This record gives sequence, structure tokens and C-alpha cells, in this order.
Amino acid sequence: MIDYRSDNTGRAAPQILEALIRANHGTALGYGGDQWTASLQLRFSELFETSVSVFPVATGTAANALALAALGPSWGIVYCSEVAHINTSEANATGFFGSGIKLALVAGEHGKIGADPLAEALAGISPGQLHRGQPTAVSLTEATDLGAVYRLDEIRAIAEVAKRRGLKLHMDGARFANAVARLGCSPADLTWRADIDVMSFGATKNGGALCDAIVVFSPSIADGLAVQLRRAGQVWSKMRFASAQLIAYIEDGLWLEMARASNAVAARIAAGLCELPAARLLAPVEANEIFLELPGAVMDALEADGFQFYRRTKTLARFVCRFDTTEAEADGLVAALRRHLGAARAAD
Repeated sequence: MIDYRSDNTGRAAPQILEALIRANHGTALGYGGDQWTASLQLRFSELFETSVSVFPVATGTAANALALAALGPSWGIVYCSEVAHINTSEANATGFFGSGIKLALVAGEHGKIGADPLAEALAGISPGQLHRGQPTAVSLTEATDLGAVYRLDEIRAIAEVAKRRGLKLHMDGARFANAVARLGCSPADLTWRADIDVMSFGATKNGGALCDAIVVFSPSIADGLAVQLRRAGQVWSKMRFASAQLIAYIEDGLWLEMARASNAVAARIAAGLCELPAARLLAPVEANEIFLELPGAVMDALEADGFQFYRRTKTLARFVCRFDTTEAEADGLVAALRRHLGAARAAD
């Protein structure tokens, strides 16, 4: 079996497991009062080149929903892409934890939202209009849920529209490492310097073990968020083990090393697909995900060959590369696609 189902299916990086073992000695104050959690604040502040508040949480869903719940009132509206994870895959956790916050969908290419469509959507609700929910925030997914990456100028254009209306900006960074690796920019440039107020910082998909985090750039958000997290059961009692994972994740650039590895393997597959005109990409391959339109018979044949992947629809397959996916596995997928697509054309 060669597993392309998800970057969630893979193993944790050995360095992260070693960090857990190192943290497993003596006693430490619970609920974040330990030295690892204090160190986490300093290390992430260094990483982002500004003072931040970091809250480890169990899942990306918790990070997204609770960060957005902290940004506005229960009658608020959060604008996002139609394919955003908060809209398609989290059972309306944002609405639940936000006590009724509504998601509004904004058009854009390859899982992004566009600045102009956002401006049009905001123009449809006048400030103080009592019969409508009020715009509160915009959520951007970086990299997107179709594997594309927002460029810095695209984020700044969206931020300009949002800030003009007084909205906060949230970034779903489940694959933030892959985006930073792709763009070659600093984490600061991709977040607070582009007017992002709070982000969900993903680790699990990129070699992490058991936690992600919320990173807060706007201090006014942090106090309310801390209460939301406690109420939602997202404050770890033995917080040192969560914090130790996140420190190890960014230590010595490990997070970017792993992201570059998964991006490179995806790019290798994409390059191979250029030689296969029958294979049509739904979106450009800019991170570690590949969305490919294929005949059902070809998908059946790939599965019979031992390839595991996710069927999004009857004709759309998703392949996700992990940090430990090998070049040989990538070449094997391209060879199998060449063989089965050729057979499908011959049958037609």
C-alpha cells in the first residue's frame, strides 16, 4: 500500500516524540503554568518577530472555531471560501462555539476568496442594519483546501477591504508550513504584517503528534480567547507535553524542513502529470495536495494496485503528500497513472 489519503495518516516526526520523552520527568504546574509553556510564548514570539500569545489545542477544528468565536458577537458573520474547512468539514463548530456565528461564502479561484467579491458581499450589508447579522471577520485558509497558496499581495488586498469595514482577519494555517515553504517568506510577512489578527497554527498534518495551536497577534483578543478555551475543554491539564511538541516542531527549522519535503514530492508528481494530457489538475499544485480529475475506472485500477487516496467525487481524486513520502512512491504513482490512463484511452 502507498498511502496518499491524507497528511493526517502519517507518523509523527521522531524529534517531536523525543521532546515528549524529555518533558516526561519530575513535576510541573498544570494548565499552562509550566516552564515549557512559558518557553513556547518566547519561541513563537521569536519565530513571528513580535510578541504573540500561543494557546495549544487538541485539534485544528478547535483552533479554527474558538479563534473565530473570540473575534466577534454571536450575531456576527465570518466570510470564507466555499471549500474552506470551516464550511465543509467541521460540523459548524464555528457556529456552535460562537453561539450562532454565521459563515458567508465568498467566491474566488482554487479555494481562495477574492478581494473584489468580498467587497461586494460587504456592500450588501449596511453598518447598523438591524435586520441582518453584522460582518465580523474574514477567514483565509493557507494553503487552501484545493492546495493553492495565497500570495502576500492577495492577502494584503483582502485585508485592505476587511479593515476598511472594521473586520478582523483569521488564518486557518493547517498547512501554514507548506505555504511558508512555497513562498519563501517569513512567518511574520504572511501573518501580522499582512494584518492577520489571529491564526490556527497547524502542526499535526506536517509531522506533529497530538496538538495544533492558536497564535494571537492582537493582544485584545487573548483574554477572551483564554476563557473560551477553558469553557470548551481545550486547556490541557498537563500542558507541558503539548507545549514541548510545539517547541520541537519549530526548533532548528524542523517544521519548514518537513514542509519542503512534502511540497517537493507533490511537485515531482505534478511534473510527471505534465506528460499525461489525460490527467487534468483541478488546481495548481503549490503545496502538498494534488486534486486530479480521473475516470472512475482509473481510480478503481489505482486502488487495485495498492494506492490509497481520497475520492472527492466520482471523477475527482485527492492525493496528499506527507513529509516522509518518498520519491520512489511519487514515481510509482505517476507510472501507474500513465499505464491506466493509457489503457482508458485505448478502451475508448
